[in-house]
Amino acid sequence: MRRARRAGATLAAVLTWAGLVGGLAGCDSNEVFGKPRSPEDLIRVTPDDTSKDVKADGRLKVEVPEGRLESVKVVRIQDAQEEAVPGRLEDDAMRWRPTGPGADRLTLAAKYTVDAVAVDGHGRRMARHTTFTTFVPDERFIGYVTPENRATVGTGMIVKLEFNRDIDNRAAVERAVKVTARPAVAVAPHWFGKTRLDIRPEKYWKSGTKVTVDLNLRDVEAAPGVYGLQHKKFSFTVGRSQVSLVDAAEHTMEVRRDGELVDTLPITAGAPRSTTYNGKMVVTEMLDVTRMNSRTVGFGGEYDIPDVPHAIRLTDSGTFLHGNYWSGGVFGSSNVSHGCVGLRDVKGGSSLTPAGWFFDRTLIGDVVEVRNSADKEVAPDNGLGGWNMNWKQWKAGAAAGS
Repeated sequence: MRRARRAGATLAAVLTWAGLVGGLAGCDSNEVFGKPRSPEDLIRVTPDDTSKDVKADGRLKVEVPEGRLESVKVVRIQDAQEEAVPGRLEDDAMRWRPTGPGADRLTLAAKYTVDAVAVDGHGRRMARHTTFTTFVPDERFIGYVTPENRATVGTGMIVKLEFNRDIDNRAAVERAVKVTARPAVAVAPHWFGKTRLDIRPEKYWKSGTKVTVDLNLRDVEAAPGVYGLQHKKFSFTVGRSQVSLVDAAEHTMEVRRDGELVDTLPITAGAPRSTTYNGKMVVTEMLDVTRMNSRTVGFGGEYDIPDVPHAIRLTDSGTFLHGNYWSGGVFGSSNVSHGCVGLRDVKGGSSLTPAGWFFDRTLIGDVVEVRNSADKEVAPDNGLGGWNMNWKQWKAGAAAGS
């Protein structure tokens, strides 16, 4: 783990090392480590987490009442473009503020993410992840796009558009979104409700494919009197193929690269009372370290771990594949987690452990498939779970026809 810069140094909001912090995730653990103040109490972010319709003059700041901030990463996402928000820590490292031209104003029709790491007055390290969206002018709609522009992704990536308001005229919006691939392959859209549109091919993308997404939404009427704002094109590239097969009954994970078996790793999956979903799941987020709190995923106060290493998100509901340093010799022999897939790791994380080895070889968009778990199949709209629908089912979710 790299050291953060000293207090007072100017920070770019997006650090060059990959996502040191994460959000309130939850799953796996059998132990609660003391009772430190919560990350929400220590790391105070303005605007509040999940705030919507924040005005342009809303103030963006991160501060701690004690201890010090180690790092702050702020990203603005607009029209499928991700951009760092520059800022700096004050001399005492207790406050972070944006800097540069226009620092006193937020961008409208944008999504912001804030990731911060801090150390409290007792030397305890904590991470916090928050998001908020800014005000979109009346009678306009926009779509937030996954994956990022110019990203290199795994073969299981699904193009996802999340709209900021209900889409009544789904056929018109669907026709205004064009996804093309080189080499060419047929793709099809599928709606999940009125605010989400996913697009994928029948089978996983071939390695080396370049995919272009053309949003011709400007002036498209999505609902009476509601018109699109975006006219934007972006692209991503499909990297090597990596599909990992978790066998919950055998407590193993086979990692296959371009069809060849690379390694078989011992794992622990969900315990009998909190089993792991079966089915195909796609990596959507990778965090060097994150907090996992059982209350955020519907459990009681069973665990709250502030520094889970090598966390790889598989579902929106909180299923992760992550490093585990607290469960002893369970890997390869028993299932003890709260629904996640755990790999052996050490406190602080290490590239020499199975968790660190796998993390270093994973891309957003890689597929992890779980079998032989005593649970249901993951829902197709839970993360990027659309691969669990056959092609006929998938195409039936289009609004404008095949």
